[in-house]
Amino acid sequence: MKLHQISVFLENKPGQLKLACQQLADANINMVTLSLADSRQFGILRLITPEWEKALVVFQQAGFTSTVTEVLAVEVPNRPGGLLEVLNCVEAAGLNVEYMYAFSFGWEETAILIFRFNDPDAAIEALKSGGVNIIGIVDLFEKSGKSATK
Repeated sequence: MKLHQISVFLENKPGQLKLACQQLADANINMVTLSLADSRQFGILRLITPEWEKALVVFQQAGFTSTVTEVLAVEVPNRPGGLLEVLNCVEAAGLNVEYMYAFSFGWEETAILIFRFNDPDAAIEALKSGGVNIIGIVDLFEKSGKSATK
């Protein structure tokens, strides 16, 4: 149920995001989703790909500082209060959301949110007991129209 997300630290200057994306393109690695956050000195590119191990090597060989983090892909009802239902489970379990980002496949009834929790295993238990659907790697890539394997 846990997914591997790569975080890549980028200098906050023109061309750095393009350079990171070029590395993946040259290695024929496709991203399913990504997020970019910044500060004055650096940005953090967070991405999920079925080839995360290969992508990590590519980034490290290109000189990028990169790490792997476990995240959860959570199916959230796409209606007012849908996210609140998920957050109620999280709060009841005493969990902290470190960050999250969303992406859409054009579904009408649900959306997928990527969560980084302080305790992913406890989050899985709490969300499951609250009736929240956690998307596994195969389902995530199938729903996105991508293949989990090459």
